[in-house]
Amino acid sequence: MKYLVIKCGGSVLENLPRSFYEDVISLHETGEWTPIIVHGGGPLINQLLKNLHVETTFVDGLRVTNQEVLDIVEMVLSGTVNKQVVRNIIEAGGNAVGISGVDGGLLQSIPTKNAKELGFVGEVVEVNVKVIEGIIQQGYIPVISPIGIDASGQRYNINGDIAASATAKALGANLCFISDIPGILVEKDGVKTTIDKASKAMIEKLIENHTIYGGMIPKVRAAIDGLVHNISEVAIINGFEKNSLLDYTNGKTIGTKIVLEEVIA
Repeated sequence: MKYLVIKCGGSVLENLPRSFYEDVISLHETGEWTPIIVHGGGPLINQLLKNLHVETTFVDGLRVTNQEVLDIVEMVLSGTVNKQVVRNIIEAGGNAVGISGVDGGLLQSIPTKNAKELGFVGEVVEVNVKVIEGIIQQGYIPVISPIGIDASGQRYNINGDIAASATAKALGANLCFISDIPGILVEKDGVKTTIDKASKAMIEKLIENHTIYGGMIPKVRAAIDGLVHNISEVAIINGFEKNSLLDYTNGKTIGTKIVLEEVIA
């Protein structure tokens, strides 16, 4: 049995087809792979902040989070989005339990290094894997909302990609980022093509020349950090392509695989 952490960003969640959830359930039922979903919820958070006339800004793809923003982020992620994902799995014929990183001290967190600039944005220092294993042992698919907590009870907004990477590291799992594009795209002769494999060095160059930008930056950096710390494999795949998740787990060439070593073109 292998663990597979599946990160679904907020921008894709609202439109993911039923077939995606059916594939997750199929993986769960075969017993060869154990899926764990970690989700984001950026667009819904943006919409609610706008409706409430609360200003929000980003630094390198991370949301600046004061106390007011944190309350709204938790409400959207651990409430609306988390239960939406659980409902989607149930509607597709599966069983899921939704929790946040606060529950059972699942995502033990500390302030991020540039907390003065970002506010209550955290990084995960420990994952309580017993909480995840307990849900799995009862036959459910865990669905995790990326809100962290520290020993004093302070909550933190955790970037979903970073939370997914931390969870995969703790479980020694494969990590799969679900996107609405087929992977990391580069322009060749005026045409955008998918890179099958991207190394750490290549990714740093793509960030430098702004091919990778915004929310993709924490995604690829979380991937590299995960590979350095126990994650078996990281891939970015298109969740809108039929059977993409199953194709990935069956070892087919799909999306972009992120690796540490240099890639020979």
